[in-house]
Amino acid sequence: MKKFLLFLSIFYGSYVFSCPDVLNHDVRVLDSSETVNLCKYENKVVLAVNVASRCGFAYQYEALQDLYTKYEEDEFVILGFPSRDFMYQEYNDESKVKEFCSTEYGVTFPMFATAPVKGKKASSFYKSLSEMTGENPGWNFHKYLISKTGEVLSFETKIEPDSKKLTSEISKLL
Repeated sequence: MKKFLLFLSIFYGSYVFSCPDVLNHDVRVLDSSETVNLCKYENKVVLAVNVASRCGFAYQYEALQDLYTKYEEDEFVILGFPSRDFMYQEYNDESKVKEFCSTEYGVTFPMFATAPVKGKKASSFYKSLSEMTGENPGWNFHKYLISKTGEVLSFETKIEPDSKKLTSEISKLL
């Protein structure tokens, strides 16, 4: 088996095996039947954020979009994960989530299907993030910063997307 894997690595290059485990999850695109594997974002610095349209922190969408626009060309991506885990502050209807993000904040970063982000029912991606950092999202707009090699840092809701604390970490990883 080891010889076979070595052959594949030599024949196909390191691309085949380069995706960090934390990204190797299939997720559904918001308001769509399309599913993507998050390995699509390998070799990028990833900021994963659990979001909610009717949350008092929804204003952070604006700074998230600005951050995405600023660093998009520098191998950086923001991934939004709507969740109803905290006082049901997200719409039931994903088309409303998509419309809200687009019309209210001009969101262009990738958004994925509404899913749980904490506890036993958390999506596999969020379970991985929580296990790696030892921190579950405490509220909406919790942020996980994932390096190109798969290391994960956790930032609580009150850490603004444009804060020096977060932007300096992003700059280090780019």
